Amino acid sequence: MTCSAVSSSVAASSLLLSRRGCKKSGGLGLRFGIRAETMATEKLGIKVESNPPETKLAKLGVKSWPKWGCPPSKFPWTYTAKETCYLLEGKVKVYPEGHGDEFVEIQAGDLVEFPRGMSCTWDVSVAVDKHYNFE
Repeated sequence: MTCSAVSSSVAASSLLLSRRGCKKSGGLGLRFGIRAETMATEKLGIKVESNPPETKLAKLGVKSWPKWGCPPSKFPWTYTAKETCYLLEGKVKVYPEGHGDEFVEIQAGDLVEFPRGMSCTWDVSVAVDKHYNFE
């Protein structure tokens, strides 16, 4: 299989193949350098980056932030300051006030930013364990 053929099939599964990573490998064909891409999105005022690189988490000092957790539950919340959090475990649908039935789903591995002043309802389907930081 050529680098371009592998590149096309890998791109379809949302991974990147670096052409620099394609090298001849003594009789074993080709070796490939593959890395997953993180993707940051913003919806309803909530910024979510799924699976950020460890270097980014270290730069932010996430492991030194306080931790908070809760069992499956549903409750209202208002952010009196901007919060950035990193979910270690859990799955939540966040319903920002004023957007009807629209929600943002966050889960383990997500780095999330909630703006100051946002009122919302948290619908926790899988128990949450997270690091958090208020600014």
